[in-house]
Parts: sequence; C-alpha cells; structure tokens
Amino acid sequence: QDGLGELYEKVELPLSRVLAAMEQKGVLVDTSRLAGIAAKVEAECQVLEAKAQEVAGRRFAIRSRDQLEGILFDELKLPVVKRTMKGGRSTDAAVLEELADKHPLPGVILEYRELDKLKGTYLEGLPRAVNPETGRIHTRFEQAVAATGRLSSTEPNLQNIPIRREVGRLVRSAFVAPEGYRIVSADYSQIELRVLAHLAKDEALGIAFRERVDVHTHTASLVFNVPRSEVTAEMRRRAKAVNFGLMYGMGEPRLARDLGITRQEAAQFIATYFERFVGVRRFMEQTIDIAREGEAVRTILGRRRFLPNLHSSNRGLRFEAERVAKNTPIQGAAADILKLAMVKLGLGDVVPGARMILTVHDELVFEVPEQHVEKAKGIIKEAMESAMKLDVPLEVDVGAGAHWGEAH
Repeated sequence: QDGLGELYEKVELPLSRVLAAMEQKGVLVDTSRLAGIAAKVEAECQVLEAKAQEVAGRRFAIRSRDQLEGILFDELKLPVVKRTMKGGRSTDAAVLEELADKHPLPGVILEYRELDKLKGTYLEGLPRAVNPETGRIHTRFEQAVAATGRLSSTEPNLQNIPIRREVGRLVRSAFVAPEGYRIVSADYSQIELRVLAHLAKDEALGIAFRERVDVHTHTASLVFNVPRSEVTAEMRRRAKAVNFGLMYGMGEPRLARDLGITRQEAAQFIATYFERFVGVRRFMEQTIDIAREGEAVRTILGRRRFLPNLHSSNRGLRFEAERVAKNTPIQGAAADILKLAMVKLGLGDVVPGARMILTVHDELVFEVPEQHVEKAKGIIKEAMESAMKLDVPLEVDVGAGAHWGEAH
C-alpha cells in the first residue's frame, strides 16, 4: 500500500540470493602480500612520527589525544575549533583539516592517522578474517542498513579502502584471482552526477554526458564563461568540488575550506553555478518542498526515507534534514541501479565458471576463467549500462588483471 511492493519483489528479494552466493563464495586474499605491505606502511608511520615530533619541537606520543591537545593549543597557540562532549578541545579530523594551513603538525598527524588506521583495519585485520578452510574472506553484505539503500559490508568492512591513495591500491592488490582465473572489475563512471542530470532534467549538465566530454571541464567552462579549451587545472578542480559537493549539501564554509578561498568567493561561485545549471537548482528546491509535505523522500524505484526533522525548530537539525533530502534521491537511485545490475548478473553465470565476488560503492568485481575474460567484460558492461534507462547514458569502465588493483 506504500508503493514498495515492486522494489521488494524485483530488487531486494532476488538480490538477497545474489548476496548470499557472494558471501558463500568469498574472495581470495594473498596474506603474504598483505604482510609485505604492512611492513612498508609501518616504516612510513615511523617516518611520519619522527616528522611530527620534529615539527612539534619535542618528543610526544603521537597516538595520545591529550598530549596532542596540549601541544596544539597550549604550546603552538593554535585556535580552538570545537569542544568535545566532555568540554575538552577537539583534535578530530575536521579540526586538524581546519588547522592544517596554520601549522604543519596537524597535516602530519592526519597523514599518520590515516596510515595507522589502514594498517590496523586492513593490513592486520584482513588476515584475521581469512577462513582457514577456504583461504578466502567471506564478508557479510548488509542489505538493509544504509538509509539511502546502498549496500554496506561488515566482518570485515571492505567499503572504506581508500582508492586514491597508493596504499589503498596496494591493499587491493592483495585480493587475487585463483589459478586459471582473472579478476574483472566493472565500475560505473560518475553515476551520481548522471542520476542528477536525469532527475533535474538539466540540459546544461546532460549535454556533457550525451556528448561524452569531461563533465568537470564542461562545468568550469560554463561557470567561468570560457571555452572548454581554455579551462585550467585550477578551474576544473573548483568545478569538480562544486559538482560533487552540492550533491552532498556542501555549503559556502566547506567549499571555501576545501578550495582555500574566502567564503565570499565560495558564495559567488555557488551562485554562478546555479545560474548556469537552473534545472539542478529547481530540482533541489522542489525535492525539499515535496519532502516537507510528506516528511519523506523517494528514489526512482520508490525507496522511501523519512525525514521528520525537516520541521524541526532546531536550525542545525533542519539544515541536516534538508541536506539529506537533496542527496537521498541521487545516492538512492545510484544504489538502485547497481542492485538491478547485480540481479541481472548474479542470478546466472555471466560466462561459464564466472562468479560475482564483491561489490564496493559503484563497482562490481568478478572471478572469470582466463579464456572467457573478453566475452565476460562485454556482457558485464552491457548489463550494467542497461540496468536502468536514464535521460543520459550510463557508462561503465571495465578492466581485468591478476588482482583487484590491476583490474580497477
């Protein structure tokens, strides 16, 4: 009666069988390779620890929050950005990011923490998760946890391996194909921006995808009012920050911080963006208005998310609900598309002997017999690109290799 029957019958129920098969199959992991990467990362951590002590001007325990708090705010006299629940001065990632341009120490601490977490979570954690009988990791896919409809995974969580960092790519290289097989990875290209172009019916955004030009260069060209050929790397960087940031409700303060510009410049940049992309602005406004009426938003396939805080008298809670209202139809539709593709590809053999073994964000990973790799790549690409008909084409990048890092 709430219009969720089709989503349940055609997506979620068949998907549960696909996920069960993936969990049973698992993914092969080279633990000796992980051990080698762990030693390399440990050496990098030691270098960063020495650097942190050098820029701080004295020795201290880099993992000690209290010692770091004293150095940052009492000795270096850096400004207090926010307080902890107990009234202490926060040293969390957001605070360190804000302080990074005022002194080199916060930046070094951020880098150390990221590597240290990666080492503990993946390089030391993954070998413990390997099943001794199968030699594989059998992660658990969570189908009904993320409110947007996205899949998550636990025991271990494989969604947070940082792909843009070299060490993240190294971790992926430990996920290997068994003998006689190759890893095939298929990744949706800029799926959320394509969904936004479809939902917003924005011609200025849609034209970039239909003409297959770089969407960030195209955006920069319109916002800075220059031909695409004259867009600089800095212009493209700013356009990219806005393209992705606005989908997640980024405001002027965050954009200013991310780009290293003033709030006034950030406000002007956002205003100019909405002048050029009228459909996007209209979609954002209408989505919030519709959500306020029913206290909920829906994805293309009808997945629903309640947002009672849209009527909250607390300004912070209300703004957060508005941000979620704008983002959920986009992220939720991207999740729905991936799930449709998984049902298409997971309920039968893509090619004889092939198996879907992982999904991370907008990516599907398969084990494919060597002799069928090229055929499988074509079938996977076609199935994913035709999972849902949008006003703009869906594009999928497919690669193959001896391990996940090589295939992605």
